[in-house]
Amino acid sequence: MSTRVRTRIGSLELANPILTASGCGGTGRELAQFTELGRLGAFVTTSVMTRPRAGRPTPRAAETPSGLLTAMGLPGPGIEGFLEHELPWLAEQDVPVIVSIAGDSVEEFAELARRLREVPGVAAIEVNVACPNVQDRGRMFAWHPGAAASVVRAVRSHARPGVPVLAKLTPDVTDIVTIALACVDAGADGLTLINTVEGMAIDPRTLRPALTGVSGGLSGPAIRPIAIRCVYQVHAALPRTPIIGVGGVATGLDALEFILAGASAVAVGTTLFHDPAAAPRILRELDEALAARRVGRLADAVGLAHRPTGHVPPQVRPEPDGPAAPAPGEVKERLP
Repeated sequence: MSTRVRTRIGSLELANPILTASGCGGTGRELAQFTELGRLGAFVTTSVMTRPRAGRPTPRAAETPSGLLTAMGLPGPGIEGFLEHELPWLAEQDVPVIVSIAGDSVEEFAELARRLREVPGVAAIEVNVACPNVQDRGRMFAWHPGAAASVVRAVRSHARPGVPVLAKLTPDVTDIVTIALACVDAGADGLTLINTVEGMAIDPRTLRPALTGVSGGLSGPAIRPIAIRCVYQVHAALPRTPIIGVGGVATGLDALEFILAGASAVAVGTTLFHDPAAAPRILRELDEALAARRVGRLADAVGLAHRPTGHVPPQVRPEPDGPAAPAPGEVKERLP
């Protein structure tokens, strides 16, 4: 693969911008059966909590048009099991490991960051503030700028210096830019946009909610326009803050769309459930798309959609060569 696709997330330099989305690559062992993890830009773990969790009872997943609705309940081995069994194996796979963490309180997030502080093999920490805050009657930390900031501040103060801290935000807010600004002010080195969109499905056979948790998180191509909008808005407000774009990435052109909106990297999630070997293909397609548009470095394309037409670098071609578009007068003449 060419050096064209190299990118950075804060102090973390990545060989390419294609990551796994948290929870969609299993522990890494499952995905490694289908693709070499070292070909990823980074592997993002399932959100780790302090204690083991079995997750919600089934059914906890339901297919929807162009998407997947899930209410998994963050199943996992807890930090002890993760540090003993999962992280050592991942550290041997020649891939940067971004550890996603989740908690029910600010103190739990701080404890997780402290436990990861002296552990080798942690390239970055993704703070999943889009999970319930039991101290505030089950509301998400990411619903309120102050709550989200308190979590990020606690993680940043306990994390190893130099290790990037990324805040993962939900789109289910009135103004995601306000939340993003609060997280960056609190010490976030980057942002992951977006988590799933809250949704619900009802099974017409049982006449009951399709998930035991009633509502769940919608992912897949159905949410990509929402994710692109969030990335675009946040990049406009924070153009120097690295963003990992997540939501419905299935092709190289999907990844390019996120990059043009302002993302420095993208994470592949739902696509891996039906095409676990998708990441190398998406990377190849992205590299070809950049080359076709004469983009020499991925960094030159980050946020390009924000620039006025006259300010696009002259070496960058808006689209590959093809049939010339008809002039406005020609179109009008052809209309009935």
